[in-house]
Amino acid sequence: MIQNLAAYHFVAIDDPDNVAAWLHGLAVEGGLLGTVLVAPEGVNLFLAGAPEAIDALLAALRADVRFATLQAKLSGSAVQPFGRLKVKVKPEIISFRKPEAMPLTAPARAPEVAPAVLARWIAQGHDDAGRRLVLLDTRNREEFAHGTFEGALTLPIDNFTELPDALAPHREALRDATVVSFCTGGIRCEKAALWMRADGMDNVLQLDGGILGYFEQVGGFGYDGRCFVFDARVALDPQLRPLQDGVAA
Repeated sequence: MIQNLAAYHFVAIDDPDNVAAWLHGLAVEGGLLGTVLVAPEGVNLFLAGAPEAIDALLAALRADVRFATLQAKLSGSAVQPFGRLKVKVKPEIISFRKPEAMPLTAPARAPEVAPAVLARWIAQGHDDAGRRLVLLDTRNREEFAHGTFEGALTLPIDNFTELPDALAPHREALRDATVVSFCTGGIRCEKAALWMRADGMDNVLQLDGGILGYFEQVGGFGYDGRCFVFDARVALDPQLRPLQDGVAA
């Protein structure tokens, strides 16, 4: 059994090259494959391997005060979904190119909604204040083709950096709604929510933990299809089972 880890954590990193080398060493020691991105704003991890190796890497990370509160999303597969290990240092752990969306420089983290609360709002058809609910998918068209929340606003983008322009025609129609941005694991919807709020949309929240966190805590209520993932499994259903479970290329 292979355990798959998806995790990100925004925190100031003054020595990204050293952190990248450290994480590379931990991954190699544990025989883990996947992708690790390190930037001055934090880390983004997609790794897979033996459960004990994933546990050891998470323990080492959380022993560092910078990553003590890192939250991990775990799922299983029969075989390794990654073909190799890649560790890279980047300007951002997810490229958006909007300084006002940098979590380390924003006045505060964008307000979030917990999965159980969102499920209640979906069932009600509105938030607890009676405002209509709009779910905003911040992923690209390849991803939401595999599944998204029922009735979600999807945007015809191929890259996350295209989101601001693609959202522009919808902004006026969203003024009277409570908008909940969501993505796979939380990183893009967090940045998107920060940017939107800084750009005058103070009615935007982020889904805590993204779709994978929602699947873990709630299941598939209100969700249609699967969640695309960036490895050989292709997509996960609400029970976190892979669409494909073959050997990575």
